[in-house]
Amino acid sequence: MAYVSIPKDLNKIRTKFILGLTRRQTLCFGGAAAMGLPLFFFLKTIIPTTAASFLMILVMLPWFLFAMYEKHGQPLEKILLNVYAVKFKRPKIRTYQTNNLYAATGRQAQLDKEVQKIVSHKKA
Repeated sequence: MAYVSIPKDLNKIRTKFILGLTRRQTLCFGGAAAMGLPLFFFLKTIIPTTAASFLMILVMLPWFLFAMYEKHGQPLEKILLNVYAVKFKRPKIRTYQTNNLYAATGRQAQLDKEVQKIVSHKKA
């Protein structure tokens, strides 16, 4: 009798769409083909075929990276957005600040005393 192993962690299982590829991979590969093939056929009439194929590969490579690269469950565009946020949006030096509860209650008690002093002078 044949046995089939079933993975215990089902989080990494992706639904296949066409030819064993996910929808995301299919769209990215389609985008790569839509950008690279017309470029190749246009350029091979102008420059040698080797150079045209090299330029086609350079144009298609980002699409392949967006389709296939994934690190810690995040696709490449999320990783690039995180890198952008760290490098440009967030401050370079983050200061460590604490919220001392005892100091806050001391300040509040001081403010309460000042308010009581102001209120008691107005009544007199």
